[in-house]
Amino acid sequence: MSVANLCHRLQPQVSARTAAGFAEVLRRLGAPLQVAVAGRIKSGKSTLVNALIGRRVAPTDIGECTRLVTRFQYGTVDRVEIVFTDGRKQVLPFAADGMIPAELGVDIDKVSHIEAYLTNAVLQGMTVIDTPGLGSLDAASVSRTEQLLGAAKHRKEEDDEEGSDALDDTSRNAVAGAEAVLYVVTQGVRADDQQALAAFTAATASREAGPVNAIAVLNKADTIAPESVEGSGGDIWQAATLLAEKQASTLKPRVADVLPVIGLIAESAESGGFTAADAEALRQLAELDDDVLQTMLISADIFTSWECDVPAGTRLRLLEKLDLFGISHAVEVVRKEPEITAGALRRSLLDASGLEAVRQRLAVVFAARADGIKAAAALASVTALAHASADPGERQRVHDAIEVLLAKPEAHQLRLLEALTLVASGAVDMPEDLTEEVLRVGSNADLGAQLGKPGAPRQELAAHALERAGWWRSFASFGATPAQGRVAHVVHRAYFLLWQQVRDPQG
Repeated sequence: MSVANLCHRLQPQVSARTAAGFAEVLRRLGAPLQVAVAGRIKSGKSTLVNALIGRRVAPTDIGECTRLVTRFQYGTVDRVEIVFTDGRKQVLPFAADGMIPAELGVDIDKVSHIEAYLTNAVLQGMTVIDTPGLGSLDAASVSRTEQLLGAAKHRKEEDDEEGSDALDDTSRNAVAGAEAVLYVVTQGVRADDQQALAAFTAATASREAGPVNAIAVLNKADTIAPESVEGSGGDIWQAATLLAEKQASTLKPRVADVLPVIGLIAESAESGGFTAADAEALRQLAELDDDVLQTMLISADIFTSWECDVPAGTRLRLLEKLDLFGISHAVEVVRKEPEITAGALRRSLLDASGLEAVRQRLAVVFAARADGIKAAAALASVTALAHASADPGERQRVHDAIEVLLAKPEAHQLRLLEALTLVASGAVDMPEDLTEEVLRVGSNADLGAQLGKPGAPRQELAAHALERAGWWRSFASFGATPAQGRVAHVVHRAYFLLWQQVRDPQG
């Protein structure tokens, strides 16, 4: 890793404070990608966190814990650590229901954040950060979120290396924060969600969010009224998909995509909440006359109060786990396949939640590019550490080393991420069609998607890559402004490397 080599090489040449910052950058480069789940209050962030982890551990009701940043990371022993602002730690067991205790029994104002360690395979490759909901854009709310996310001292117990406490607040803030963002919106997305996303991502390690390291999900997709979305044909999921596309145009280019999801169903199906008893209750509901069931499914109140053979308490439990849409979907599946097992019914619900599409997009946008995203964040941290130095010579030394690094062929991915951020943020103004092309080439891990020809044969992909490489080289030389030219040279090289990759996939 070229950024890691840079840090190792510079450590003996800089002050103790900056060297300690480089040590933290190196630690982060070796750790799993950190993905922060952000969004407004009551957007269903914690429910989605539980679904992604596959275990119901994050409290979903408003309480002490939902006011704090919680980092879910892999550990050999399940436990909760309260980290105080003065650096003290207090270990707690998980509650009897397997969740983080709703009340911590400490002064919340003195707590920095919570560390939750889980023996969970998902967390071996990704640390998930659950953040306080952005209730408004008032200064106190934004400041608290940024402070909790940015100033937390992130360190696993096995990484407590001697001398790491030399990292002061300025340096720690320079290297803190998540490397990627999953932003949660609901049907009631507001125009200022763009600002809220910007305010949140100012605290991330890259200091900027773009289509390389940020995606959004439209949660609670089942609450959308199909008749309110033109072209939905009365179908809830089609309405959610169309609405997500509309929201993507609002939030782009800060996010790669907006995907619809039903977090509640995903959480119940994925975290063990859906049981054989629930499947049996759904079978009983499926046996009711269709007119009766359709009437019951008009509202939650009617569903729980209607007199029928399924006990009201059982119906309430189903409502809490699946809501009306999930119940309706499950009953339809049971009626089509009466002998379906509880496991197969759970998988059908999981499919209906949209979680798999979100996971696949996470894999494409985040996992496949984790090293590049972490390297870009690390480079931003190194730059911030140098900027914080009081020594002009040290600042110049680090700056020169970064320039040398970026000039090397192996640093092309960093150059591409840098170019992408410049274009996405508007720092370099490009025509709309070229902006879209830069975003496409830089935001996808799939070859066909990068070239705008998914599923095309290799010969066609190779010809297109070579043609676009030539076009961008000409644009860089003759048609671009100096700023556009720098981006164009990077895109030209990206296409050339894609051409080589398509022509010789083993090379």
